[in-house]
Order: sequence, then structure tokens, then C-alpha cells
Amino acid sequence: MTSARRPIVAGVDGSPHSYAAAEQAADAAARRGLELHLVHGYLHPFGYGSAPLQPYPVVIPEPSAEADDMLRETAARMGERHPGLTVQTRQVMGGPAGALVAESEQAEILFVGSRGLGGFKGLLVGSVSSQVAAHARCPVVVVRSTREGGPDGIGPIREGPVLVGVDGSDLSKRAVEFAFTEAALRRVPLVAVHVYWTHSFDHLEPPGEHVEQEVREAAERLLADTIAESAARHPDVQVEQRLIHNLNTEYSMIEATRDAGLIVVGSRGRGGFTGLLLGSVSQALVHHAHCPVAVVHPPRD
Repeated sequence: MTSARRPIVAGVDGSPHSYAAAEQAADAAARRGLELHLVHGYLHPFGYGSAPLQPYPVVIPEPSAEADDMLRETAARMGERHPGLTVQTRQVMGGPAGALVAESEQAEILFVGSRGLGGFKGLLVGSVSSQVAAHARCPVVVVRSTREGGPDGIGPIREGPVLVGVDGSDLSKRAVEFAFTEAALRRVPLVAVHVYWTHSFDHLEPPGEHVEQEVREAAERLLADTIAESAARHPDVQVEQRLIHNLNTEYSMIEATRDAGLIVVGSRGRGGFTGLLLGSVSQALVHHAHCPVAVVHPPRD
């Protein structure tokens, strides 16, 4: 399968959040002319990783009839909402997170609900969506069900511009290109957001006025330079460059999502530790953003 024909994949488990993710995935697949694959991971008795030695034979479970019914029903509803869309369904043996991470190897984009059937009600984001957002090999979109939707979480795709977080890193540039493509497909504006701070951490005195101006101009250049190539490739996309002067990048980005249809960020930003799979900003947005969150990862190779 070539990169151009990779399917859109959605993890489904029958929860309202996974239905909402399936609808977002169906919309993305229809806009791109790609197949939609609905995947349900059912638990392997060995769990994750290498199987321990067992004193007794272990019976590998079969896919459940209930899950098959749920998948067929979801596929039928996605087909009704998007005539002409090709939808495939399958159950994959393995934990939900592990199954979806494996699926991401051959997916164009992977959609997952923020919290599944097994999640605690007080959690904003479940363990499956957190693991998938951190470990997937393709862009991941984390979706919450909406109040506008019915009890199953399926409702209209949220309107609003596509936001993209910019920090000048290589992953930020990949996020920008993903965001421009999404904005073009949705026919909505793109808002490129960069959060910066003037004050230095090595002294307590406030900077002079000329320093504040220099820092702001540097932030403006970083933002403009990062989006320049993608903006040239997508001349029909209306672009707003938004600078936010705030020490708390996570809070600023979360607040910026209140009126957005989607926020796009790199999985790890410029200031992240090398060993971290998800940086603090992407992690904060996955947990607290007011709209779906797309996390863009490094290239597969």
C-alpha cells in the first residue's frame, strides 16, 4: 500500500467518544477519498510485551459477536452519513492501545476517542488515547464526544478554524503542513499560534523597552518563517498569525482552542527532553483542549 492510499483508521469500542472519533474519521476519509477502517482491539490474555511462562494451556479468545455487531452498526451509520465512503471493519487481537499503535504503521491518520468504555468517569482522557497519542507512527487525532451529538456522541463536525502551535522545531513544521492541508480540505481559515515570553530567567529586573521589542520581532520572524513554505503551497487558505505573550504556554494554547475546530501540534516541541514521546504542550492539549487535538509525529522512517 502506497503512502497516498493509506486508509484513515478509527479505534471504536462502542463508547460515545469512540463514535465521535469514528465520525471525525469518516469525514476525513470522505474529504480525502480514502477508505475508512474501523478497528476494535480485544484483549490478549498475555497482556502487553512478551508472554510469561504459563503452567497451564491458555486459550486464545475469539472475536466477540457483540463487537462485530457494534462494528457493523457503526460502519452502517458512517456509510449513511457519507454516501460512497468505503468502510472496512475488523477486530484485532491485542489490547486496544497496542492494536491501534500497530494499525498506525499503515494508517494515514488515526482517530481515537478521548476516553473509552473502560475509563473512569472523572478522567478527561483515558489510558488508551494517551498511549496511542504518544506511540503512534502517524498523526493521531484525539476526539471527545460533543453535547450537540446524541447519546452516542455522533453530531456535526465542530466548525471553526484550524489552529496550529508553532515553536520553530522540525516537528512544528510538520504540524504546520498537516494543519494547512486540513484547513484547505475543511475550507476554513488557519490560525498559526506562537507563545513567547520576554523576561529572562537569570535575573529579576524587567527588560528594557528595546529588549521587549527585539524579542517580539524575533517571535514574529519565527512564526512567519515556519509557516512560509506551507502558506505558499496552500494560497487559498486564509491565514492569521497570532502571537501570545505569556509565560504559561500550555494554558495559552488550551485557551486558544475555545473557538477552534481542530488544534494541531507536534508530539514534542523545541524545549522537550529527548526521551519524552509527548511534550508538555501536546500532553496538556490532549487532556484539556476544547476541540479535537491532532498530534503529529516524526516521519515513519
